[in-house]
Amino acid sequence: MHKSAIVIGAGIVGLATARSLALKEFDVTVIERCGKAIGASVRNFGMIWPIGQPGGKMYDRALRSRNVWKEIAETTGFWYDECGSLHLAYHEDEWKVLQELNEIFNTNSRPVNLMTPSEIKEKISGVNQHNLIGGLLSKTEMIIDPRQAMEALPVYLSENHNVHFIWNANVTAVSKNNVKFGSKAMQADVICVCSGADFETLYPEKFAALELTKCKLQMMRFMNTDKQFKIGTSLCGSLSLIHYESFKAALSLPLLKKRYQDELNEYLRMGIHVMVAQNGRGELTVGDSHEYGSTFAPFDEAYINELITSYLKTFADTNNWKLIQSWHGIYPKMTNGKTDIFLQAEDGVYIINGLGGAGMTMSFGFAEEIINAYCL
Repeated sequence: MHKSAIVIGAGIVGLATARSLALKEFDVTVIERCGKAIGASVRNFGMIWPIGQPGGKMYDRALRSRNVWKEIAETTGFWYDECGSLHLAYHEDEWKVLQELNEIFNTNSRPVNLMTPSEIKEKISGVNQHNLIGGLLSKTEMIIDPRQAMEALPVYLSENHNVHFIWNANVTAVSKNNVKFGSKAMQADVICVCSGADFETLYPEKFAALELTKCKLQMMRFMNTDKQFKIGTSLCGSLSLIHYESFKAALSLPLLKKRYQDELNEYLRMGIHVMVAQNGRGELTVGDSHEYGSTFAPFDEAYINELITSYLKTFADTNNWKLIQSWHGIYPKMTNGKTDIFLQAEDGVYIINGLGGAGMTMSFGFAEEIINAYCL
């Protein structure tokens, strides 16, 4: 007889957990308070981003997640693009960091290579050529449209793994083997709480005890007036070099960060680094900022978007770009340097959370590791 499992939350962490449990032959039910995922899992670039992860377990986890995304996309037919990423340099100190990373990553067998301005102009569209020194191209990154993918995933899990979904049901209480939502209750052998920052409402004391904060980010989406425009990869300004853990391997990075502190202090204060991802409809997702705290204003700040678009223009040719959407998302993030949360809240109840801004990149690999290791 199969064991049963309830997963609370139909964001990417919850769906990845449901998949891994189903592969272990659990009868899985996912309970989601809304009619579909509307949180951080659909409010992001859609970047599957191994290049940002340090070598070893984290990099391998990102590659595993990318392979699962590709497998599911090919099964369901939703769009994806193994387009890689291009990190651009317009100052000598940025170029020095990219050269160091190229050497380090190649030594570790990562598929990266440096590109000259003429090579970039020939192969990549929409790059600002003014003062361009070069770029670092990585081949591991993949783009999905998170809004499309997060609607397709429940269908895939239902049809291929017999996962059952209960939508528009707000879980109000959890105890050993029991979940309450509205006037109903459901029992299961295992309960996994995967509700992002919302797990604070179910386990406030455990939330408060963790070295955990919340992060609000602002993002935008543009459309090029030329409907045929295609970048050919994801673009990253050099502010991203001080954002991702893997880039800390470059010895020159502290000097670069010092210049940014002197010249771009407002960007660092608001946690802004700027990247562009293009989906299958040609839409260009741009962001983002990082504001940390426990409570945020529900309003987007125009000046943050202006800072983002101003920096965007330093590395992208945006003359024909038209703004079509702006939004913000909120996700939980560890403050102690850890990359995730897995803890037992009580007998049979587990909290799986805290992947920060790397949920799309890491969730499938992380969930597989957790379920396989603990044999829930």
